[in-house]
Amino acid sequence: MTAVDMKKTQSPTVDRGTYFLFTLAVVALGWIIAAVNTGISYVALGTDAIPIITGVIGCFVFVIVLRFLHHAWWLAALSVLPAVFVLVGSVQYAPEAALDGRGVRETVRITADSAAANGGSNHRFTLEGRLGELKETLNYNGDHPDWEVGDRIEVVRDPKGVVPLEAASDIDSGGRLGMLVMGAVGWTCITLLAGRRGFVRRRAGRRPVFEDID
Repeated sequence: MTAVDMKKTQSPTVDRGTYFLFTLAVVALGWIIAAVNTGISYVALGTDAIPIITGVIGCFVFVIVLRFLHHAWWLAALSVLPAVFVLVGSVQYAPEAALDGRGVRETVRITADSAAANGGSNHRFTLEGRLGELKETLNYNGDHPDWEVGDRIEVVRDPKGVVPLEAASDIDSGGRLGMLVMGAVGWTCITLLAGRRGFVRRRAGRRPVFEDID
């Protein structure tokens, strides 16, 4: 028997229906990861580190499962782009939705900038409202803030003190939700393509390139 005949004989038998169900399961996994991390962000309001960590873990799990589905690496690597949308959307949607729902809007004047003295890039703007100085500061980490001392801006603060105060112009919960959905839809499209190509690859007995290297 020739080497070609041996490869044909050893090619695995893959059931189309089972593979399709597995593909749908991976699609569902992507949406579950996005939904669960958004829920974690709601539970951990005011602590972004927790949903960031769980989101990164969830996205990594999805990449690994997608690689197994596709039986190759390039689509798994491509899924990192929508993963960024899922991560950012799921982490930022909850606090911004909370501010949209229960936040108190107020026009304030910026009276001081903590970075003015040391020339750093971590700006903590002191704010003065109609009842005097606010306990919270408006924080900006970067070299070129949109505001400076003397500016009057509208801010939204959480009456419960859980979510940090933000400038009203920076709050876009609808945009964050759209980003989250866009990422999940991107995962769905990539997963369906990965399922189709993975089924073909397995029926042909093809292995991922990196696994062919001894």
